[in-house]
Amino acid sequence: MFTVFGVPSPALFGQLLLGLINGSFYAILSLGLAVIFGLLNIINFTHGALYMMGAFVAWMLLNYAGIGYWWALGLAPIIVGVFGVVLEKVLIARLYKLDHLYGLLLTFGLALIIQGIFRNQYGVSGLPYAIPPELAGGQRIAIGSTPIMFLPNYRGWVIVASAVVCFATWFVIEKTKLGSYLRAATENPTLVQAFGVNVPLMITLTYGFGVALAGFAGVLAAPIYSVNPNMGGDIIIVVFAVVVIGGMGSILGAILTGFGLGLVEGLTKVFYPEASATVIFVIMVLVLLVKPAGLFGRSA
Repeated sequence: MFTVFGVPSPALFGQLLLGLINGSFYAILSLGLAVIFGLLNIINFTHGALYMMGAFVAWMLLNYAGIGYWWALGLAPIIVGVFGVVLEKVLIARLYKLDHLYGLLLTFGLALIIQGIFRNQYGVSGLPYAIPPELAGGQRIAIGSTPIMFLPNYRGWVIVASAVVCFATWFVIEKTKLGSYLRAATENPTLVQAFGVNVPLMITLTYGFGVALAGFAGVLAAPIYSVNPNMGGDIIIVVFAVVVIGGMGSILGAILTGFGLGLVEGLTKVFYPEASATVIFVIMVLVLLVKPAGLFGRSA
């Protein structure tokens, strides 16, 4: 065992692992927010509630239908995405031509309603969701005979799955013809529609995909955190800060900032634990002072 600035290596790398896990959730949730805001100009405050809903859908699939984790990983995001499509068609679509504040107020109210329904039904104590047997246990990582850290298999899976989904989404939006249609539809919807593209359907499916990412993150989180109605409210404020730091609407900024700030938070817990709960917000203030559009954002 060796030390880094007086900190034993297992403690240091253990906190870095926790930071990277938190960063995985920050990245995938802020990605969904960035997709919705960047392409639809809606500040989606229901994102945390839909993240919580994804975890509850996985729990309900297991306990009411006997459907395990791997099927839930695909079904829960679809269910949450369909719910998001209904919200978009019935309520949110009416606000696209209004000020951002109206969308924020509507989605904030919807988040409170969704959270209240689940709290009334299931309470706030939290419900357990077991790690799938294939990902139980962990690996001891060492350099030679020197132990570095213990890596639980499931947490390693969360990091890899989040990174793959995040960068695949970035690739589709930034590097494919579909992504170019999406970006063009936000700039000049009339022109894109003249080429035969169904812009309203594209907008609806984009919103559904953005909230499906939140549902996917909820399923990933279910075996790590207890499934409870407050889990979305606990993380959404931090995720909004991540989006602001990366740049509102910046897909790559959301991903890189999410993972990066997770690591910063982990390091802070090692060297200055008292500041770990506020370090992301301090960074947000500093970034806004220096570059108001965010690290990867474009000035209007």
